[in-house]
Amino acid sequence: MTDFSTLKYDVNDFIATITLNRPERLNALGKKSLEEINTAMDRAETDGRVRAIVVTGEGKAFSSGFDLKEQLEARPEGEAIWREILDRDFNTTMRFWDCPKPTIAAVHGACLAGAFEIALACDITVAADSAIFGEPELKFGAGIVTMLLPWMTNPKQAKEIILTGLDHIDVRRAVELGFVNRVVPDGEHLAEALRIARTMCVIDPNLVRATKRAINHSFEVRGMKESLRHSLNIDHAIESAGSPDKKAFMEVAREQGMREAIRWRDRRFEG
Repeated sequence: MTDFSTLKYDVNDFIATITLNRPERLNALGKKSLEEINTAMDRAETDGRVRAIVVTGEGKAFSSGFDLKEQLEARPEGEAIWREILDRDFNTTMRFWDCPKPTIAAVHGACLAGAFEIALACDITVAADSAIFGEPELKFGAGIVTMLLPWMTNPKQAKEIILTGLDHIDVRRAVELGFVNRVVPDGEHLAEALRIARTMCVIDPNLVRATKRAINHSFEVRGMKESLRHSLNIDHAIESAGSPDKKAFMEVAREQGMREAIRWRDRRFEG
């Protein structure tokens, strides 16, 4: 059995629970985290006992998104390395959409950027009152890796969120926009997700698998997968070239730390 260092994996009552477990970093999704998520998903998908998968986060948050500090230290450059990074990010996100078994995100605290995209890729999202969603990437000169949001809400709302870098969407607004199914009091998000999963587990798994495939196809036949790949290619071009905003953000982060870089970013939008 694989030992995980960035997540916890557990199977109970036909449900696999993947708990992102880097609470000291708000469960930021670095290379190791993404590799381990894929390993956990491989295990859950091939385990005949597992009929549903729940993903959640340890500590104060679901996840702050892809790990900028790791990127800061690695200083990736060039088309090949960025293709490797972004393909890994994209393919991990889409594991939850493509998974033959139902996937449920149980969210509390921050659920931003790449982590928000994982929640969007899940079949169902349960959110605690404390949950905060958003896509802040453009605010610091990055692109969107998995452009699922326009498929989950209407175009005008998706454009406002992405093009202004909204990163503080509360759960009530998230329900209105259509990317959260249920809101529960803080501390009850995982229990509610497991309750939903247990209901699914009673149903014939072959029926669930086939019906999920049919629902997904209703999006994919309209070109969703082609559109997502096109958006990924645009993000690859953005990151390979390196926008002036991203370079400035990273320079502040290297000199003064990530917290100060985020303050620097936010000061640009005051007023």
